[in-house]
Amino acid sequence: MNELWVSAPPIYRSAILALAVFGLLSFILLFFVSAPYGRHHRSGWGPTLPARWGWVLMELPSLLCMAAGLLWFGASLSLHAALLATLFLAHYAYRSLVFPFRLRGGSAKTKPWLTVVFAVAFNGVNGVANAFDLSRMPAVEPLIFGFGIALFLLGVGINHHADQLLLSLRKPGESAYKIPYGGLYRYISAPNYFGEILQWMGFALAAATPAALFFACFTVCNLLPRARSHHRWYHEKFEEYPAERKALIPFVW
Repeated sequence: MNELWVSAPPIYRSAILALAVFGLLSFILLFFVSAPYGRHHRSGWGPTLPARWGWVLMELPSLLCMAAGLLWFGASLSLHAALLATLFLAHYAYRSLVFPFRLRGGSAKTKPWLTVVFAVAFNGVNGVANAFDLSRMPAVEPLIFGFGIALFLLGVGINHHADQLLLSLRKPGESAYKIPYGGLYRYISAPNYFGEILQWMGFALAAATPAALFFACFTVCNLLPRARSHHRWYHEKFEEYPAERKALIPFVW
């Protein structure tokens, strides 16, 4: 990984360091201010747009910029890099083109343009940076690569199962929040975030590239305080919320 970093052009290193700084600042800020979308939406954050289309605009740059980067950089991807690129593209194809249209009550909810703009900037740079690194990905250690892929797929399963449980709480036309039960919701308030963190940790382990590592770290910086906000919100909203549940890590926190 160190060789990839040293051999990278200055613009790449500057972009990755900018993402690292943005992630650290987000981590600190989000412990004090919940990002104003979803259940934490509130006025005072400027113009808004429908939440469903906000999700599409936020996630689509990851898909498009990764695809464009692979076309530009990845003429001779290794089989391992091609597998990782496929997993990345499949994740964001679902997140940008399928998941937003599965949301119930999404047409009535809004999202601040400010959060969308920040997400578009991050996802665009992140997609290109990961495409560039996959195009020059070094030889892999089979056991580590296999474990990383397994961790990624485990995270995907946890994430999708948790999302399905949330989606099933609402009947068509409903928009009210309810307490989720089942799966890892028995133990934590945000299993979807727990699963997504596992995904990108597995991706970083399998890829062993700077961009993948920084993306995994950013995911933690973004979702850990978000999970904490969710956990606190559930306890404030529902008196009957299970006291034994943790926020993000089963039995720990």
